Amino acid sequence: MTRQLLFLFLLLTTAAFGQQRPTKPLRAFMQATPSPKGAIPYGNNPKAGHYVQAGDAKIYYEVYGKGRPFVLLHGGLLGSTYEMHQFIDSLSRKYQVIAISTRGHGKSELGTAPLTYEQRANDVLAVLKATARDSAIVLGFSDGGFAGYKLASMYPERVRKLITIGASEVTAGQRKFDFSPQQALALDSAYVRQQQALMPQPQRLGEMFTQVATMYNHLTVDRALMQTIQCPVLVMAGDRDEGNPLERMLPTVRDLRRGQLGIIPNAGHGAFLSNFPAVWADVAPFIK
Repeated sequence: MTRQLLFLFLLLTTAAFGQQRPTKPLRAFMQATPSPKGAIPYGNNPKAGHYVQAGDAKIYYEVYGKGRPFVLLHGGLLGSTYEMHQFIDSLSRKYQVIAISTRGHGKSELGTAPLTYEQRANDVLAVLKATARDSAIVLGFSDGGFAGYKLASMYPERVRKLITIGASEVTAGQRKFDFSPQQALALDSAYVRQQQALMPQPQRLGEMFTQVATMYNHLTVDRALMQTIQCPVLVMAGDRDEGNPLERMLPTVRDLRRGQLGIIPNAGHGAFLSNFPAVWADVAPFIK
């Protein structure tokens, strides 16, 4: 594995309907071992799974627990609902957790229109309309964090509080993002094949990768956007997140009207995967 390939993943993680579920237990990208025996297969759980039509695509989501709605948005490209398993386990004791598989990921369709973050926000809105009347707390990782910013900006009445992990301000063209399924297979072929088996149109994996990269390369999240967000926002990142360095995290928080900052020590992009207790110690008091 090269440092460059690993960085590309860290930057953004980030089967036809009715297909048989993968024979091996679900796991997250580059997870050393499969999920424990008997673990809930988040992202492929028929007991909790639902679909909603959002524009030109069916979006898959799972619901766990009862209470105020709490939306979880996983990372992009190599992200999956299963990577959020610790959040689902912890939050479902007091909240109605709505874990969404974003377009082109897991069991959600890719659709026909080009991917945009406005589209991602509208997909979440469609799920919220189908599941909840109250405003929701939203937690998004990386790609999911950028979608959270857009959702809170476009539909402020729907977002009570927002938590983002690994999603700082960025301007279009600031980085060139280019990552292929072949590179992903070289890093973790078992995971990529597992996720591809869930896709309604697995032959479109390469197209999804290209569209996500294009979307990210044209993404601008700046002060103008942040100033439109009215709700409290907890912005989090690992102190070793190369894609979201501290010098960009501070302006991100300062540009928010009601921003708070949480830095996780000795952690990279997927801070909650490497040090969930530290992340939870920041999240728990924020959502009270």
